[in-house]
Amino acid sequence: MPTKIHSTRPNSVAHDVLQGWAAVPVTILSDVTSGRLLTDSRIRPLRPFELGTRMFGQAVTAWCERADFGPSLHAIDIAGEGDIVVIDAGGSIDTAYVGELLCGAARRKKIAGLIVNGAVRDIDTIANWPDFPVYCLGTTARGPLSKERGFVNGPIVFGGVPVRPGDVVLGDNDGLAIVPAEEAEALLALALERVRLEEQWAAELAEGRTLLDVFSVPDAI
Repeated sequence: MPTKIHSTRPNSVAHDVLQGWAAVPVTILSDVTSGRLLTDSRIRPLRPFELGTRMFGQAVTAWCERADFGPSLHAIDIAGEGDIVVIDAGGSIDTAYVGELLCGAARRKKIAGLIVNGAVRDIDTIANWPDFPVYCLGTTARGPLSKERGFVNGPIVFGGVPVRPGDVVLGDNDGLAIVPAEEAEALLALALERVRLEEQWAAELAEGRTLLDVFSVPDAI
């Protein structure tokens, strides 16, 4: 069965809201949502981010049947500058779902990153690109076997978290999170307030206040 494409454009998130997520660490988002938006912690970046930097963008989703990379090809062709390609391969690491050629094409299009709940290959090359983050569950030299089964821009579950086209993907060295598009503005406000509060706590600790005082810890007995 040929790859099914549900739509070609993701739901829109306001530009200023999307850009605002650049200032939010994944740990902060986890704190304000009690961790409900965090994906499987085993899905890690191939290359560590520089201090204070992170990946963010709207999702273009792909679901790949085992050993099939057709949806990966379609998703990268559909995705635009600043998008994040989100590939659910069901946690399969028997074959790779992207490699140097596909990731290189995405990088040239200025896609903001690519995340795979599955395996990738050509690690030496991909991990040396400082401007194109790739997350994966594992790596393997074995390539895919077909390119015609799955779908693009439909709802998926990625690392235990629901993802729809247009949702905001946030990633840094601590992990990945998926923000539903309809919650992006409200959660951004909460997250930025938590960033401000943590900066305040850090300043108070630097001035010599104790941890117990700053965090209002009850007296021990």
